[in-house]
Amino acid sequence: MSQLNAETVREALRAVKYPGFSRDIVSFGLVENAEVRGDEVFVKLSLAVEDPKIAQQVHRECMQALSAVPGVRTPHVLIDLKKPPAPASPGATRIEGVKHVLAVASGKGGVGKSTVASNLAQALSLGGARTGLCDCDLYGPSIALMFGTTEQPCATEDNRIVPIERYGLKLMSMGFLTDADTPAVLRGPMVTRYTQQFLRQVDWGDLDYLILDLPPGTGDIQLTVVQTVALAGAVVVTTPQEVALIDARKAVAMFGKTNVRVLGIVENMSYFLCPGDGKRYDIFGRGGGQREADRLGVPLLGEIPIDMATREAGDTGMPVVARAQESAVGQEFMKIAQTLRAQIEGPSIKGQPT
Repeated sequence: MSQLNAETVREALRAVKYPGFSRDIVSFGLVENAEVRGDEVFVKLSLAVEDPKIAQQVHRECMQALSAVPGVRTPHVLIDLKKPPAPASPGATRIEGVKHVLAVASGKGGVGKSTVASNLAQALSLGGARTGLCDCDLYGPSIALMFGTTEQPCATEDNRIVPIERYGLKLMSMGFLTDADTPAVLRGPMVTRYTQQFLRQVDWGDLDYLILDLPPGTGDIQLTVVQTVALAGAVVVTTPQEVALIDARKAVAMFGKTNVRVLGIVENMSYFLCPGDGKRYDIFGRGGGQREADRLGVPLLGEIPIDMATREAGDTGMPVVARAQESAVGQEFMKIAQTLRAQIEGPSIKGQPT
């Protein structure tokens, strides 16, 4: 008989499918905490639904699954029902034609936030969602390189910017407007102006999702976004080591203070698998993203390994999800995209792949 611990509890909960889907509540990131105390098990779930029948069904099936685990005498299942928060301020409004705006943020640079944003947008598109990607990092734009184009956008007759289209995505970036070697020397008011133009004056058309690749930190651009745009939520990107997690906490705290829902954490550069023998190397430590997600009460959406193909794909202008969707990294991004859709849209997305 296997030892009773948090991992065996999570494995048991994989038998519980989210109502209307073939995927389980663990892979959807709904299990916030699992704890074992002797022969008692304590599980906390987080569901963002309005229908109490869904929560009741999930609770009932969790109790059944846990009661069947050897060594469990008394299971306890707590479900935290959450609603999407109100806009951060009266000035936070929807972007015309866009159903859901999702921010991808990080507390510090160098954690692969733009790689995550690009591949997440591509994964959403491949999953059937009409998707756009706005590079809000005016000082260090990278979307142009990652999508392999230096095409300059044109304008419509009513002076709206036409986004660049690549691999089924609509794109906007400062990298389309300046040379690669030309720095964007901008003060605060100009930063706010350009950010608003990218969000409001681009002809995004009808989109299911607009992904915002925010710059690292908690500066003018981030505040402009959270105070003026009605966000469906935010994803925080980090690496496993403590020096990155410290800054990730600041990003999470910023969203908390501005009433923006943090949908979860993505741990990038999580580990390295040696191609020769398949041995795993935890270069930046192990488990930091999961511990931080547990501490904050949000899901760990995924663990992206350090992968040469991912780096090569970004440098050569095609996100790895577009180039190798069936690869391990590609499938991890597809899983993250599906989990986010379930969190944001709930059981109304039965048409998407499950």
